[in-house]
Amino acid sequence: MLLILGLIISCSGPKTITVYTIGDSTMANKKAEVYPETGWGQVFQNYFDSGVKVANHAVNGRSSKSFLTEGRWKVVLDSLRRGDFVFIQFGHNDEKFDKPLLYTEPQTTFQQNLEKYVVETRKKGATPILMTPIVRRKFDVAGKLIDTHGKYPDAVRELASRLKVKLVDMQNLTFNFVEPMGDEPSKKIYLWTPSDQNFPEGRKDDTHLSVEGATAFAGIVAREVAKMKVSLAKHVKD
Repeated sequence: MLLILGLIISCSGPKTITVYTIGDSTMANKKAEVYPETGWGQVFQNYFDSGVKVANHAVNGRSSKSFLTEGRWKVVLDSLRRGDFVFIQFGHNDEKFDKPLLYTEPQTTFQQNLEKYVVETRKKGATPILMTPIVRRKFDVAGKLIDTHGKYPDAVRELASRLKVKLVDMQNLTFNFVEPMGDEPSKKIYLWTPSDQNFPEGRKDDTHLSVEGATAFAGIVAREVAKMKVSLAKHVKD
């Protein structure tokens, strides 16, 4: 009986790790009509071997608050299995104080929402990864990149330290990637596009990413994962 059970387990092969990504439009999958707009979560799968499946649940316009109130977190939580991972990146829409359905305060409600994601992920035997928001493309007259996220990145860092959660500090990592490129060259990794049928006036978007930008930012995340002492690290492609 034990031998038969062992054969069954052996034949079933290793369990696939599911990586869930939750967050906003900078991470989300995009429809074909907005091409080349691309969320970094949309191309994240490219950086892993066949032992990993990326399930991108990020959605345009969501904050840490609205992702909860709309029931989107429950869908992810109900699907989580032991050994899975959840990448958590909010901030862009939490900053919108004029939109009460989205807004959170960095040191209170924002951290409380993130903590809920972390605690509930751990209860399912999965691993949470906290992330600071990616930088917006905003240069001053001296050619220096300006941070637009205020206290939100620090709120994520503080929570990661307090709860002993792995952190991918995308605010710093993408800042260090974008600033050396300079004002004009960095437009290619954001959504600066000429006039076309869908967008007659073109786009000058310093928040959302092009295919090139999404690919680069997903690669930054993957390189950080490869450095971590977690089971997912061995599945990152060279």
